[in-house]
Formats: sequence, structure tokens, C-alpha cells
Amino acid sequence: MDKVTLGKTGLKISPVVFGGIINMHEKQEDADRYVAYAAERGVNYFDVAPQYGDAQERLGPALAPYRSQVYLACKTLERTADGAKADLLESLRLLRTDYFDVYQLHSVNTREDWETIFGPGGVMETVEWAKKEGLIRNAGFSSHNEDISLECLAAYDFDSIMFPFNWVMGINIGWGSRISIAAKAKGCGLLAIKVLIQRHWREGEKRPYPKSWCKPIYGNDALGVAAMKYAYQAGADALIPPGNFEHFMFMLDNADISVREPLTEAEWVMLRAEAEAVRGEMIFNA
Repeated sequence: MDKVTLGKTGLKISPVVFGGIINMHEKQEDADRYVAYAAERGVNYFDVAPQYGDAQERLGPALAPYRSQVYLACKTLERTADGAKADLLESLRLLRTDYFDVYQLHSVNTREDWETIFGPGGVMETVEWAKKEGLIRNAGFSSHNEDISLECLAAYDFDSIMFPFNWVMGINIGWGSRISIAAKAKGCGLLAIKVLIQRHWREGEKRPYPKSWCKPIYGNDALGVAAMKYAYQAGADALIPPGNFEHFMFMLDNADISVREPLTEAEWVMLRAEAEAVRGEMIFNA
């Protein structure tokens, strides 16, 4: 895979990210195998969070042989400086590393989140402290809210944003376009989530991928490739799969064609038709 530059961080990363949730609730030998497979395929950006069950505990030893060759990102859902500091130090311990290449504020979605994060005693104090101590090298955030994301980008010189570049929402309501424009204007790297998501799970529907709270595309490879192309064309630097190894492999297999080749007219027609079919089941409220 050709590497891409993650905004102003200068990090040359794989266009597909290893999402640490892949390792959640897995045996250590399986986690080791997943990480080894990723490294062998050229994946050099790994992302995890304390909220992903035991994923940190599994990823730490699995990634140890490769740590010096890859970039490692983590997150905190804490909003206060003290809580975030404890979270950060525990994540460093579990992941067996001295620093994070990217450290992100997790799920910054509400006005209350924003006010606490940027207020006195908020998590941004820990971000600045950790940068000075060399514990984190770049700071980012993740969000599912366009308005709050724009306010975060205006309030601080973040290095990256993790945001849903979902084709259903993008086609139906223009979701994500404001984020792409604002992030690119500031040189902020864009990590796309919910790329392969189609809709909510329906009541009583069989869920072959239980780690995903919404339904990913499966059984339709053409639609999956088109969804990936859509996210790259929308401005994403790299994509994060839904959280299971099968979709991770699918993204790896189709990364090069998705990055290099634009959506065809036939793919646009397919995406528009599929997006219209699930218009009433979009995963976020705009």
C-alpha cells in the first residue's frame, strides 16, 4: 500500500488503520495473529481506546515486536485534567509504550463536553502537559457532531480529527463536507470512521458482527469498494474499519484501488440508490 500523509503531523501512514477494537474479547494468540498480519500487509497506524473492553491489554503485547516501526494512537473519554492524566498513564502502561504518536479526545459530541474540555481543569490542560513531557506527539479528537467538531477546530490547533465519513449520510444530507473543508484549511489530518456502515441494525435482525452497533456492508463487495472510494474522495486521509477482522481484510484488499481510482458513474448510481433505500435508518441525527 502507498502511504498517505496525515495532515500537518507529517506522519506517513497506511490508508487503512488497524482499529484496536478488532482485538476486543479475543484470545491473545488471535490478537497476536491479527497484528502480525496487519504489519506484514504494511499497516503502520494502530488506534485503540480504554472503552474498547480489553483491547488495550491485547494490543500491548501483540504490538510490542513492531512498536518502533509503527504509529500508535489512543484516546481518552475523560473530560477533566486529572481524569485524563490517569487515563493516559494507564494506557501507556497497558500498551507497553513510552509515548503516543497521536492522542485523541474521545467522542466530543455535546456542548457540555466542549465546555468542560476547554474550561478550567479540563482535559486540554493534560494534553498540553503531556506534550511538554513527551508523552504525546500529536493531539486530536473524535466526534459524531459536525457543529461541535467545527468549534473544536476553531478552539485549538488540533493535528487530527476522527469523524464519520458515511456515504449514506453524505449523499442524503451532505454530512461531513463542512468538516472536510475546515480540517483541510487547518492542515488537520482526517481519519474516517463508519465508512462501511449502511444503516442501523433492525429489531430482531441477525448480527454477524456484534462489535458493530450499526450494520456494516457485507455480501456486496462492489458497494463496499464504492463506499471506500466515497470516503477518500470526501477528504479522508485514512479509513478505520468497523471493528472485525473480516472488514479489516476487505479494506486492505481494496485500499489501493479505492485511493487511486475515482468513483465511476455506475458506482455513484449504486450509492445514491442504496442511500435512498435506507434514508430513514441513518446512523446519526443531523
